[in-house]
Amino acid sequence: MEAMIPLLPLPLPLPGKLAGLLVAVLFLSGGCGSGNGEHPSDAQEADSPVESRHQERHRDQQSDQLQERQQEREKQKQAGEEVTQDFWSRLHEHCGEAFEGRLVTAAPGFDLLDGSERLIVHFRSCTDFETRLPFHIEEGPDAWDRSRTWVFFNHGADGLELRHDHRHQDGSEEDNTWYGGDAIEGGAYWQRFVYPPRTEEMGVFMGWRVEIHPNERFTYGTMRDEEWTFRVDFDLSKAVEPPPPPWGF
Repeated sequence: MEAMIPLLPLPLPLPGKLAGLLVAVLFLSGGCGSGNGEHPSDAQEADSPVESRHQERHRDQQSDQLQERQQEREKQKQAGEEVTQDFWSRLHEHCGEAFEGRLVTAAPGFDLLDGSERLIVHFRSCTDFETRLPFHIEEGPDAWDRSRTWVFFNHGADGLELRHDHRHQDGSEEDNTWYGGDAIEGGAYWQRFVYPPRTEEMGVFMGWRVEIHPNERFTYGTMRDEEWTFRVDFDLSKAVEPPPPPWGF
């Protein structure tokens, strides 16, 4: 006898809505696609080789420009540090020495000096971070005002700072002391220091200018915009006997 082949039951026909849903599921899952799982529009959205090369060149250009800007900032920073160090080194060339000076300019109403006094600046203390220059004013025979010291700070890449240390004869600090500001411009032989409160109040630059020409001249003064309002010059070609310490030291 021939082997009997069992008959499988035929699938029942699906309702119309169910059949449509099954077709949609197969299509979305890729069952009716190419078999690689990609959406038909993926190939259209991919960048062409020409566009890819263009974007790559654009990215390279942006990277080069950023690197150039960083290098330029670094050069400017190094140049600023060199100028700061040059000026600082010139201040230190006369460390330990003292020199006489004279009044050059004083605005009307400025009564600290009348021009007849002996003036002495003493390059008294010099370190990598701080330089102190006491300013001594003769008031009469064997009488001196030793209340003022110009204090310079070297902040390296952040530049220089000038402060004023004012003290009473007993060494205590005056009410108006430690005012000053940061250097905003300068070179190896000069620096300008801004006084922010007065500059904001007046609307023009208010501050100090300091010049140092070793073996020739040291200048300290106050300025309004580009004009000196007070200026004293010291002759660095001839040292004098260093004075006693300023008050408080």
